[in-house]
Amino acid sequence: MQHAARKKRSLKKFIKDNWVGAVFVAPVFIGIAVFTAWPMLQSLYFSFFSEYNVISPPTGFGLLNLRRMFVYDDDLWKAIGVTFTYAVINVPLTMVLSFMLAVLLNRKHKGIGVYRVLIYLPVIIPVTVNGLLWRNVTDVQYGIANKFLTTLGLPASTFFEEAASCMPSFIILGLWSLGGGMILWLSSLKNVPQELYEAAEIDGANAAVRLFRITIPMCTPMIFYNLVMNIIGALQTFGTVYTLTGGSSGKDNALLFWMMKIYNDAFDINGATMGYACAVSWLLFFVIAILTAVVFKTSRWVFYGEEA
Repeated sequence: MQHAARKKRSLKKFIKDNWVGAVFVAPVFIGIAVFTAWPMLQSLYFSFFSEYNVISPPTGFGLLNLRRMFVYDDDLWKAIGVTFTYAVINVPLTMVLSFMLAVLLNRKHKGIGVYRVLIYLPVIIPVTVNGLLWRNVTDVQYGIANKFLTTLGLPASTFFEEAASCMPSFIILGLWSLGGGMILWLSSLKNVPQELYEAAEIDGANAAVRLFRITIPMCTPMIFYNLVMNIIGALQTFGTVYTLTGGSSGKDNALLFWMMKIYNDAFDINGATMGYACAVSWLLFFVIAILTAVVFKTSRWVFYGEEA
């Protein structure tokens, strides 16, 4: 009884001392509960219904959506293949190129800040505007991209008009936003102790040795962070491809990403497939969770300064 009374008094004291902070953080918790947690629980509930849309009650409760996903829906496997193909190519490519940009711009030269700003500027362009911009640029007949290629004496590209060129074009256009990763790498490079470079130079280490023996090991926390975030981002690709293709999935579904598949099923009102879209989205959630857990589990290569 005394323990319970003491615990109750300590709880009252905690509330009395921290109620102001609780008031300030309450909007955040309410927003997460209303706009994230509750919709997730709703989607989990509707994922068990084989037929459901926003204008009719759900029917067919059970695990029929699982059977449909793994047995009958060929488009889902197409979407998974497209998404993973993009992720396997895009994640290492963007990480390496953004790192190289950061190393190149991590210098104390006059006007270097201007180049950093110019490279970062495309990142602040909204996804929708970015997609519409490149949609006009890559227009096969009237876009300036083909005009530029023909001016250089190169053959015109079909870009998003042919299935074979859809994915390469989309990957190349994605390099437009390398500035976001570059800024993160720059912040990591600035934290590398200069004493390490000075000691390496005294020992006769050249630039390549300093890069692979000092810079990269000291940047492994940022490599780890970028790897996790890029995997999640690549598997959730949607906005740019949606606006870039005008709401389609490209020629012969060459750009049918996982999120595009979810979108198509969710808003196919006549098909009553909102419940199935919820099930597919939860499959994506579990795949992302598993891949993230694998990266965390195998992160012994990450070096933190305090371990030295």
